[in-house]
Amino acid sequence: MARNGISLWGVGFTEENLGTVDLWKEHRWMKGSGHFVPSHFATNIQKESNGICNHGDGGIASCPADATAEVPMETGQSEDLPVTSQTPGSGPVVVQGRNPASEKLQQVRKWSITTYKCTRQALSEKLGRGSRTVDLDLEPRLELLKDDRRRFDQATKLAQTLADQVAQLAATQKTLGDAFAELGLKTPALHVEFGMNAEAQKFLCKSGETLTAAINSFTADMNTLVNRTMEDTMVSVRQYEAARIEYDAYRVDLEELNLGPRDAVTLPKLEQAQKDFQSQRERYQRVREDLSVKVKLLQENKVKVLHNQLWLLHGAMATNSSSCHRFLQQNIRQAGERLSSPDVGVGAPSWLEES
Repeated sequence: MARNGISLWGVGFTEENLGTVDLWKEHRWMKGSGHFVPSHFATNIQKESNGICNHGDGGIASCPADATAEVPMETGQSEDLPVTSQTPGSGPVVVQGRNPASEKLQQVRKWSITTYKCTRQALSEKLGRGSRTVDLDLEPRLELLKDDRRRFDQATKLAQTLADQVAQLAATQKTLGDAFAELGLKTPALHVEFGMNAEAQKFLCKSGETLTAAINSFTADMNTLVNRTMEDTMVSVRQYEAARIEYDAYRVDLEELNLGPRDAVTLPKLEQAQKDFQSQRERYQRVREDLSVKVKLLQENKVKVLHNQLWLLHGAMATNSSSCHRFLQQNIRQAGERLSSPDVGVGAPSWLEES
């Protein structure tokens, strides 16, 4: 004890230093923590350490250094980050977190290794030096799918060309019909013939427009089938090919390591190669199963779409031809009846005969 003050662990505190006695009651100095601790924390610690602490006069407890409890400090960091221990007077707490640049470098390194292996495997297959995995069930279906897509795309382009040509023919027939109608008005002696041809060209124009609309509907559905549905499956095919090449690349690496010597240097590499091979094998099988399901669904969808559209196109062609044939027959019959009437004056003598 110091005069007019309190002495604890060799450190003197007076009322002048603490301000008032109440401030001393609110804060107590714990040995080894380097901080003031609120009174209710100190009281709880004092109750737990009654068995090893000696109480002196004035209610001041004197405890040995190894019996005092430590009060944890909040660092404000998450629990998963390592925090270095802090000693009294050692400075701020140092938090060791992850380095984004290092993680990015590791990702680039892994991507570079995988790209190199895949490129080497693809070149080996093209040169005929490397082995490749062949799926006897899936790959023939993929070849058939590629051939169907090429043929359907060609048929769609030809149908679109036909629709454009029919539209141009309909526009020409409409112009020709208007010309015949005008000539029929200006030539009374041939108004029946000009009128017959004008009506025929106008009907053929309307029929051609209807046929053009039907062909355009067919090409639109074919474009959806070829450029969307089948293209989506072709994207999955390209993903399957990439997964297959990557799987073969890691398979070849594992086979080369298995053929080499087994020592303390190659064993860790062999274990890592087996893990990578197993991971790529699972990914390859997963992509293969997804692609097989897509090919089956595409085959069913293709049959349904083509069945409906081909019937509609054939019906439009047949309707166009039959309607044009009926109209032309009816038009010729009506024109013959008009020409055979005595009012037309076909049998009138010419001016040479009159002279």
